[in-house]
Amino acid sequence: MKYFVTGGTGFIGKYLLGRLLERGGIVYCLVRKESKPRFEALKASLGASEKNLIPVYGDLAKKNFGLRKKDLELLDGKVTHFYHLAAIYDLRASAESQLLTNVQGTRNAIELASLIRAKSFQHVSSIAAAGKFAGTFREDMFQEAGELNHPYFRTKHDSEAIVRNECTIPWRVYRPASVVGHSQTGEIDKVDGPYYSFKVLQKMRNSLPSWFPMVGVDSGSFNIVPVDYVVNALDHISHQKGHDGKCFHLTNPDHYSSGEMLNIFAEAAHAPRFAIRLDTKIFSFVPNSLLSMLTKLPAVRKLIDSTIEGFGMPADATMFFSWNTRYDNRDTVDALRGSGITVPKLHTYAAKLWDYWERNLDPDLFIDKTLRGNVEGKVIVITGAGSGIGLSSALRLGEAGAKLIICGRTLEKLEQAKKQIEKVGGEVHTYACDLADMASCDKFMGQVLEEHGQVDILINNAGRSIRRAVEDSYERFHDFERTMQINYFGALRCSLAVLPGMSERKSGHIINISSMGVIGPPARFSAYIASKSALEGWTRCAEAEFCDRDVHFTNINMPLVKTPMIGPTAAYAYAPTLTPEEAADMVVDAVINRPSRITTGMGRAFQVLNLVAPKLAATVMNMPFRMFDEKKALAALDSSKTLKEPSAEQVAVAALMKGVHY
Repeated sequence: MKYFVTGGTGFIGKYLLGRLLERGGIVYCLVRKESKPRFEALKASLGASEKNLIPVYGDLAKKNFGLRKKDLELLDGKVTHFYHLAAIYDLRASAESQLLTNVQGTRNAIELASLIRAKSFQHVSSIAAAGKFAGTFREDMFQEAGELNHPYFRTKHDSEAIVRNECTIPWRVYRPASVVGHSQTGEIDKVDGPYYSFKVLQKMRNSLPSWFPMVGVDSGSFNIVPVDYVVNALDHISHQKGHDGKCFHLTNPDHYSSGEMLNIFAEAAHAPRFAIRLDTKIFSFVPNSLLSMLTKLPAVRKLIDSTIEGFGMPADATMFFSWNTRYDNRDTVDALRGSGITVPKLHTYAAKLWDYWERNLDPDLFIDKTLRGNVEGKVIVITGAGSGIGLSSALRLGEAGAKLIICGRTLEKLEQAKKQIEKVGGEVHTYACDLADMASCDKFMGQVLEEHGQVDILINNAGRSIRRAVEDSYERFHDFERTMQINYFGALRCSLAVLPGMSERKSGHIINISSMGVIGPPARFSAYIASKSALEGWTRCAEAEFCDRDVHFTNINMPLVKTPMIGPTAAYAYAPTLTPEEAADMVVDAVINRPSRITTGMGRAFQVLNLVAPKLAATVMNMPFRMFDEKKALAALDSSKTLKEPSAEQVAVAALMKGVHY
């Protein structure tokens, strides 16, 4: 047998080519000239030769595909099966491109099949041709299709209509459901359909334990089939006699709600499952007209689109959650009876789909995750970089090729830091600046912008910490003023200086070295935590204003770090702390991934605790407050200023609450 296939280099097409070659047939494959390398790679992967897999160069959008006369003569009367698979399956594609490819392309295919006197026309449509039909759509139904407002639904329906009304040779129509990867290998060529949910599940898995119960919404009716089933069924039915003029639903007898589908993939991903799934019918008391009006408001539409696209989904993907059509496939089942071809249960191969996606198609795989790739040649300002976290971060960034600008109060310290950074190959410029002095801040930032043109990343690291209980601060209001001056106003002054340029360029990143105490407020640090909380509050507001200009903000809730800042506190001598190098790892994470917040596992635990039991959280923080009070801390020093060994109880609490200020 001889076959002609359009869309042979596509995902379904390449598997169909393999099946037809296994039958010993000769396959002519429509190929665009620019796709020749892709076709050659496909031919090699199939182990085909120039004798049994032959390219026919043409264009789907042209009459007779723009084939040459000698190609038409070669095909005339030879083709037994003309398979038309070529189409656009992309929600992001324009209506014009879908109309040209899906509708006009099908008309051109039918005319060519008639011209070369093909024996049959096998048209691969989609369940989208049924539109958003309310109820069960049978294989013998067509005109009864439901809502067809979306270009994808409309063009799939119209292209099938052309086959039914204009094709003069025997035809058959196949409507596959949402096609996912191979049930044995998981292979898929792009993110589509159910795969849009994978990034959400991955983020849940990375943030929460698998046993954590989630609350979700149950909606829609999703029908999923693996590509190997679709191709095997298509190949088998197209070679049987007696089915001309029929339509076959290559669908799954099992339909899944969004909650059921997500739970299957959540289990495959080892992510939390949706223990509580709310049926959208509970919102049925809200009039449809009101919902329609609200979703059309520009502000609401933008919020919905931004949320959906933030998870890697096209905005139009929301239509699937109101798609409740079910598909009867009894004609397909009859045609496949005795063949052994059946649809496998989704849960039996979901793990393969997940594994293939995470290894090959996860969008994060295509992001440059190297530090050098993210900072090389960029101007990065780090305040307070003479020692500690600032210096360790500067060493990492300088070594990766950043153009560093560091500031601090002591020029001597900065010069020492500069030598260390230059030793690892970094470019660095030093500026003496007292960030508690607003005039000094303005002078510093003015010099930076004048001499270096722009700031790509600002790391607000400089800060002051005061460890003193509130009851010991009644007469020390200046403690609160001092911490606020540098931790909040100084950082804010620098941020306001760089934001105009970042906003204009639609590029930039501001990183604040905050404290884990902001999310798990400890005793004795009211002045320090208040200043860091103020900075975080401003940052969250700024992020809401600048996120659509690609200006990013990150708060790093840094735990206790062994730096000169905590040196005077005797109680910390035996406390488990991060090293400055470990703290720099968190800064590097912020630079590369640009999340809104970075914290530790202990920090996330405090977030949950403060959310569900704030009184209990206060009680937990009161325990180290009483255990490590100021009088005991001072008493830990003997007359020779030698620190006494801490008690076993103190060691245990310090180890349990690693990184927590007390």
